[in-house]
Amino acid sequence: MRMGVLDIGSNTGHLLIVDAYRGGPPLPAASFKEPLRLAEHLDADQAVTPHGIDRLVKYVLQAKAEAEDRGCSTVVAFATSAVRDAVNADAVLEAVREASGLEVAVLPGADEATLTFLAVRRWFGWSSGRLGVFDIGGGSLEIAVGADEHPDVAQSVPLGAGRLTREWLVPDRSRLDELRRHVRSTLAADAGSLLRGGAFDHAVATSKTFRSLARMCGAAPSSEGQYVRRSLRRKDLTPLIAELRVLSDDEIARMPGVSSDRAHQMVAGGIVAEAAMDLFDVDELEICPWALREGVLLQQLDALSIDR
Repeated sequence: MRMGVLDIGSNTGHLLIVDAYRGGPPLPAASFKEPLRLAEHLDADQAVTPHGIDRLVKYVLQAKAEAEDRGCSTVVAFATSAVRDAVNADAVLEAVREASGLEVAVLPGADEATLTFLAVRRWFGWSSGRLGVFDIGGGSLEIAVGADEHPDVAQSVPLGAGRLTREWLVPDRSRLDELRRHVRSTLAADAGSLLRGGAFDHAVATSKTFRSLARMCGAAPSSEGQYVRRSLRRKDLTPLIAELRVLSDDEIARMPGVSSDRAHQMVAGGIVAEAAMDLFDVDELEICPWALREGVLLQQLDALSIDR
């Protein structure tokens, strides 16, 4: 069975197409993504602008055509914090539905964290014990902790790399120290509920920001495949952040693992990553190649009877 999952994120629209069958992992067949920067198309009232809606509709139509051309029997579409936080979210979803016929579900932040945790658990298995999972998105930071397939605690905190960049580092970086204090106080406010069950047996990070930070700190490139172990160590991250603070966006974009459309967010992303590792006393985060999209797919597959 060939399925597609369409992720409308704060930074990027990403269609992942997989082949799924009973008893095996979903196997990637194709991918189609576009740097929409949807969260940057919000007006002063936190409504997605007409231009932002037009860009989104255009991309969804292209993604739907790609899925049909690739033979997908179904496409599951969802949106995260950019649409979730927009005051005109209903109008945005209606515009997509009228143009494409696709129903886009808006995931609550806790569901994002829960589904990402599911993907990580399936990737690493039960031997990981008590998992702590961290995911820095464009609009929010998701954290989930637990020893089972579903987390004991799942939180979404408004500390996404894109959000913090827009709110704190534009037009310049003069508020970096203030941003650092804000991130740490925000994280510390809810840390107790995540730590109440004890330390993590295995601390894991997912998604693009963490992958980029790990790559800048010496992790293997994506060209070496998803089964190569990659990690982000706190002792490597701290000097990297000191370096990023003084580099221009263009200089950051030339570093390994950084795409030009995300370079301007890496300083904020690094500050969030370091704060999470410090406050939760994590020396190393292992990078998981599966994240929210795979979690959504796994949830769909669990609800279906799928044969080879």
